Amino acid sequence: MLLRAEQSYDEKPIFAVNKAAFATDAEARLVDMLRSDGDLYFSHVVEENNAIIGHIALSPMDVLANDQPIKALGLGPVAVAPNRQGKGIGSQLVRAAINWAQSQDWQLIILLGNPRYYSRFGFSVEDAKPFSSPFAGPYFQALWLDATVQKPQSGRAEYAPGFGRL
Repeated sequence: MLLRAEQSYDEKPIFAVNKAAFATDAEARLVDMLRSDGDLYFSHVVEENNAIIGHIALSPMDVLANDQPIKALGLGPVAVAPNRQGKGIGSQLVRAAINWAQSQDWQLIILLGNPRYYSRFGFSVEDAKPFSSPFAGPYFQALWLDATVQKPQSGRAEYAPGFGRL
């Protein structure tokens, strides 16, 4: 298996793996919208035998914490081909995204996902609670990458525009 950055020739296979991994093609269309908007800051794939079997995306967010701007990313979607799920590919992708965000001095990553899965990487529903968002709820989670930032009492978190167009 090879973990690598998306290349231009990967667009159709990325669409296909996202479509296969989810109940609808919404996530696949979201990746295409983020890409066309220039909001696909991190797009990596896992390739095996010349086939894309996994994909992850990070996009910029507009986040305020206690009325101060925070350098934040939205994680998602994360997709793994159905016949390859449960083999650690998703975890490999999530760790790569977190490591990249840390290396680029991002302060926060927010996502929508199953807390039982994402808590293993340090994401927390509790850390996302101060942020108002149309996506707030039991699957809205945050991971602070910058330990020097004081966790906010209030804030807001807005995903890249592509999320609102779904």
